[in-house]
Amino acid sequence: MSETVKWQDFDKLHVIRRLRQLVGNRWKVQLNFTDEKGFVRGVTKGKFFNPLNEVCIGITNKSHGFKGCMGTVKQTTLNSYSKRNKNAHLSTCHAGFSTLSVPIVIKGVYLGCVFGDGFIISETEKQQKIQLSNYLKANFSTDKELQTFMNELPVLSSTDVEYLTELIKIIVDEMLLTEKNLHDAEEEVKKLKNQLGVRYGFGNMIGKSSAMRNLYALIERVCDSSALILIQGENGSGKELIARALHFNSKRKSEKFIPMNCGAFNENLLESELFGHIKGAFTGAVKDKVGLFEAANNGTIFLDEIGDTAPSMQVKLLRVLQNGSYTPVGATSTKKSNARVVCATNKDLSKMVREGTFREDLFYRLNVINLIVPPLRERKEDIPILIESFIEKYSKSTKMSKKTVNPECMKTLYNYDWPGNVRELENEVERLCVLSGHETEIHQDLLSQRVSRPIRKTKKITEGGHLKQAIEELEKEMIFEGLQRTRWNKSKLAKELGISRASLISKVEKYDLDKRRYQE
Repeated sequence: MSETVKWQDFDKLHVIRRLRQLVGNRWKVQLNFTDEKGFVRGVTKGKFFNPLNEVCIGITNKSHGFKGCMGTVKQTTLNSYSKRNKNAHLSTCHAGFSTLSVPIVIKGVYLGCVFGDGFIISETEKQQKIQLSNYLKANFSTDKELQTFMNELPVLSSTDVEYLTELIKIIVDEMLLTEKNLHDAEEEVKKLKNQLGVRYGFGNMIGKSSAMRNLYALIERVCDSSALILIQGENGSGKELIARALHFNSKRKSEKFIPMNCGAFNENLLESELFGHIKGAFTGAVKDKVGLFEAANNGTIFLDEIGDTAPSMQVKLLRVLQNGSYTPVGATSTKKSNARVVCATNKDLSKMVREGTFREDLFYRLNVINLIVPPLRERKEDIPILIESFIEKYSKSTKMSKKTVNPECMKTLYNYDWPGNVRELENEVERLCVLSGHETEIHQDLLSQRVSRPIRKTKKITEGGHLKQAIEELEKEMIFEGLQRTRWNKSKLAKELGISRASLISKVEKYDLDKRRYQE
């Protein structure tokens, strides 16, 4: 655990620096940190603790003296550990100096200690000086200068030792508080990251709006199911991203994910692509071909634009969706596929059923679990997050510094309706990044004309019409469009229109724009 402690940062704390300075000036005692194994931390490798009295300096300058000091530090630390409490530990070093250490314990885990040495205790001054003198004579016989400093050594009374102990405990408390704050900050970052993961994204999808959070929750609930899923949404809204999220968050993630755009092929080619064919089935079939349903066995096959399939193809799709059976083109025997099927469309299939262009039985087979992707204009609070994500993506791919969008430009991007949805927004952001060159801020004047000056569609007012009636028709249209866009959030719409909520409710009643009526 001590490996995660940033020892070098403790000496940067103002309180610790001032306390070390105070102890050094008063008693010539240097305070240092050790880890639980007894190694001095927060100093340059191969160095010791920069002693302040001349005798200690002389001892640590010799290799054998340095080793002796390191042995003392290690033993002092291990003795503190053996006590398994937070009390100070007083001992004597190999040369005869007193050593005071206070253990660092966080949640019952011993991390090391703060220690100070190089002093003599007044009650044992005579014995300690004799021990020191003997040590110096035995190890430093030629170093007479050390003997002259014997009378200048710091001598601490019992009161001084108590005071020094309290100061060291203050340092330990400061270290513990710093570690706690750091741990709490790291936990908060983890918590925020987890929240971001839940609130702002799922897979490669991004969004914090309630509509997207509801979608993430539904995806999470159904991703492990083998039930057929129909994804409905406008072009560019991210239907394939949802299909991929379903696959890569399921038990099938180690198997293949195969996307197929049903609108990109005519009926014959589509059948061959999906179900495969045998050699000689048609002109050009020179060998057997494996279909996508076979290739995606045990994985996921994504059928995009399912609404563009021909009626005769719909019959064959119904069969494979019912029980996994299909017949390759030109074959006489059937095959089985255990592929999970996810379909998507940007069309109103229920309307197509009423018009007779889409099979009713296939529609009900597809519509087991329906995921509806909200268009970008209905989740505008996601626009800033998406813009930041696209800018970051561009910066990484080009290895350029990250750009920012100035407030005026952001406001325009926010107010645009984005008929092309997320795909259109991504293209616009990439265009802005390219045009801004090495500038770090993206300005309003770089926006494309369709975004900066969008054409608003309004009803044509016939000549000679009554003015009051024309104004009421326009007012009704604006309110109805706004209610649909804000999902009948009257407070939000009233703010957009610049009127009171009570006034808006009155107009909704006047024009009979009841939510239940339009939902039905």
